[in-house]
Amino acid sequence: MIKKLITLLVLATALASCSDDFVLQTDPNSVAASDYFRTDNDVLQAVNGVYQSLRGGNNIGENSGLYTDERSDDAGRNDNQSNAGEPFQFNDFAILPSNTNLKSHWLSLYQTIARCNQVTSNIDKVTFTTPANKDIYNAEVKFVRGLIYFHLVRKWGDVPLVTKQLNTTDDIIANTFREKKEKVYEQIITDLKEAVASGLPNHQPVSEKGRVSKAAANALLGQVYLTMATTLDQANRASNLANAKTYLTAAYNMKTFTALKDIPYVDVFDVTKKSTNAEIIFQIVNKQGDITYSSSIAANNQAKGETTNSLKPSNGVGGNVKQDLVKEYEINDLRKDFSIKYANDATVKDWYITKFRDVSALAGATGYGGNDWPLIRYADVILMLAEVNMYLGDEATAIQFLNQVRERAKLSTYEVMKNNAEYAAKYPTLKLAILHERRVELAFEHHRWFDLLRFFTPTELVTYIQSKPQADYGTAKVSNFGLKDYLFPIPFDEYKLNPTKMYQNTGY
Repeated sequence: MIKKLITLLVLATALASCSDDFVLQTDPNSVAASDYFRTDNDVLQAVNGVYQSLRGGNNIGENSGLYTDERSDDAGRNDNQSNAGEPFQFNDFAILPSNTNLKSHWLSLYQTIARCNQVTSNIDKVTFTTPANKDIYNAEVKFVRGLIYFHLVRKWGDVPLVTKQLNTTDDIIANTFREKKEKVYEQIITDLKEAVASGLPNHQPVSEKGRVSKAAANALLGQVYLTMATTLDQANRASNLANAKTYLTAAYNMKTFTALKDIPYVDVFDVTKKSTNAEIIFQIVNKQGDITYSSSIAANNQAKGETTNSLKPSNGVGGNVKQDLVKEYEINDLRKDFSIKYANDATVKDWYITKFRDVSALAGATGYGGNDWPLIRYADVILMLAEVNMYLGDEATAIQFLNQVRERAKLSTYEVMKNNAEYAAKYPTLKLAILHERRVELAFEHHRWFDLLRFFTPTELVTYIQSKPQADYGTAKVSNFGLKDYLFPIPFDEYKLNPTKMYQNTGY
């Protein structure tokens, strides 16, 4: 699909035009990239096209849980027949290189990268009437390119690394190969450091919600360094951890609230407070009631016979929740009652996701909700700071950060709970306690799979997944999980372009 993608890019540039409202974007037009970039506004429209591409379910938008949460022990599906059983393959750890969902995900991610490269390859041709805009627009697309490559490298390992617009057959051939993951990480770091050093504001104003901020760039860069410290060659572990702490701390220090406990958990997901909530650092913006730019996650997660999420009637099971996660919540954890609910319909008796809700009249029975999709928020940053301090041997500071999140959930401190026999048995180490807190705090926000990759080596992860009771996992088989499942297979259409340079991941 790389060849197909690049051919399309040579013929037509997928640039989205938009109105003054950042959310209200029209469909991409077909203008040659060489002719398109002339004014500040042309670049702005191209940047908006980059943001627009993130929205899709095959990209990293709200409905992309198939590639993250359904790959983990949090969510999944028990229907192994629909859509030729291809979605079921993800949670059953039986995914094939020919899986069309996987191919669609790969293609969508590279389409976003291509849009970013169109901007970076042409921005110097424009004489800006407002010179500062060049720095801002460049920083925005560099952030998004780094973000997408971060998804790619964690999901596939070595991947093609393209950082310029490709215009010729020779360009295509030269870039059809898998670059080593270490080189991909180097590029991610380069892109995100440019965003951090740019003139981006620490936080975007309400009118610009959905655009990248300096807090977002620091948070993501810190997460990248933390991931490198725990998943790459350990020779650079100490420096990567130090860098992770530096950038995560910078993001944390940019917060505009005093304490996390001052922001009620339910407010983070309240559609009436989404633009003003101080905890959300970076989000995909949706427009309530709009057929094109609304959110569908509330309606999609609604179970038959229930009205918690949406006014749209449901005939299905909603967002399915693993019993393994249900049992993870501690007694009196307010996040459980808000995030999941048991559907007691005659044909649906199961847990479903209630974290994302819009029962407003404007969303109505069509389910055109107003939920924004939070990609980065401060609870995530705080728990990563707990993690990095734990790795650095500063357990006291790690526990302080961990307790910030527990305090908002109205739970006892870690110091108290580690003396609780049941808690200590389930989470005998601070590391497992942090992983537990991330799981229940960030459930269904597409973090769990990446957390598992970061907290465990491939061998450790096999042991961890296979130790789970099959009864708590559903129809998909935990026993299927093996070393190969640490990464996705390279989609077959990509592999066959050049079986040598687009080599398949081990085990597929």
